[in-house]
Amino acid sequence: MQSNDVRTLLHCALPTALAGVAGVAVSAAVAGGKGALGAVFGAVLVLLFMGGGLMVLLRTARQLPHLFQSMGLLLYTTQILLLMIVLITFKGTSAFNPKCFAFTLLASTLVWMAAQVRSHMKAKILYVEPDSAARTSS
Repeated sequence: MQSNDVRTLLHCALPTALAGVAGVAVSAAVAGGKGALGAVFGAVLVLLFMGGGLMVLLRTARQLPHLFQSMGLLLYTTQILLLMIVLITFKGTSAFNPKCFAFTLLASTLVWMAAQVRSHMKAKILYVEPDSAARTSS
């Protein structure tokens, strides 16, 4: 894994983890232990789904750069659909508070996406290799 890949992963995971901690605190205050458990489950689920998806996307970018954009669109669509299926599956559970789970999952997902956009906007990635321009002109 390249250093800019690790930096992107950290810039996304840390704000999401902080949002998850905030969600756990709010859920514990509002709904008690079951609310906190639901919030923890929601935040961990987002970190696993989105972190795994980012790893797949970064690997695809290295190995098959021409498929990067379409793979990204497919990956995000699949992640959101899977998260929706998880929400529907745990809708009526009594193991934890489903509303705290859903709100923390939604908030963590939005924080992850915003952090990923910010990370890509701040990254200084060359679009053209400087050496390739020198070779073509000689």
